Amino acid sequence: MHKTALVSDNVQLGKNISIGAYSIIENNVIIGDNTHIKEHVVIKENTQIGQDCNIFQGAILGEIPQDLKFENEYSILTIGNNTTIREYVTINRGTKDRCETTIGNNILMMAYVHVGHDTKVDDNVIIANSVQIGGHVEINQNAIIGGSTPIHQFSKIGAFSIIGGGLRIVQDIPPYIIAAGEPLKFSGINSIGLRRNNFSAEDRKTIKHAYKYIYKSGLNRSEAIKKIEHSFSNKKLVQSIISFIKSSNRGIIS
Repeated sequence: MHKTALVSDNVQLGKNISIGAYSIIENNVIIGDNTHIKEHVVIKENTQIGQDCNIFQGAILGEIPQDLKFENEYSILTIGNNTTIREYVTINRGTKDRCETTIGNNILMMAYVHVGHDTKVDDNVIIANSVQIGGHVEINQNAIIGGSTPIHQFSKIGAFSIIGGGLRIVQDIPPYIIAAGEPLKFSGINSIGLRRNNFSAEDRKTIKHAYKYIYKSGLNRSEAIKKIEHSFSNKKLVQSIISFIKSSNRGIIS
């Protein structure tokens, strides 16, 4: 721990951690083993950080929500294991809606990312530089988000999807797809990402056929879903697509 770092007495520090110069760690913070905090980092109260994390210069973690309805209710920020948070990332803790902002395991969050209150980021997600995430967003496992992308509050991004950089996300992104263009549109399935994550050729083919009904058949959404349910009734991957679409509150991209 650098001599200029300010660390509250009410902090639980794991083994083999480092805290850089001029960093500030407030009350009721937990930091796991082998986590390294660089210079000028601020970790606010009620923040929990797992093991083997790397927090880079200027990051501010667990600050109160940017929400006028916030009344200083108890809320937290939790960050999982083996997560990297690069320079000047800001992550706000939750409000009374969820009372928690959650960042999972094995996350790479590049410089200047902002994560709004009550957002949930699942494991193995990559978020590129300057992505701006509104409150209540949900990002499912293994998604990749290109740089300088704003994400509207309450949006949901499906598992194993990839979104091009510099685009606006105002509707939900279904799982397993590529989203690109302005306005943001379906641009095929994420074949390379699925193959890298050990999806079989049969699974990739099934996903591709399911999305043909949704985007290429000329059927409306409810008709396409009925067709998919009839054609792929025993396929768990397809059921995850159907469940995502049915639960979408903002609607999926076109």
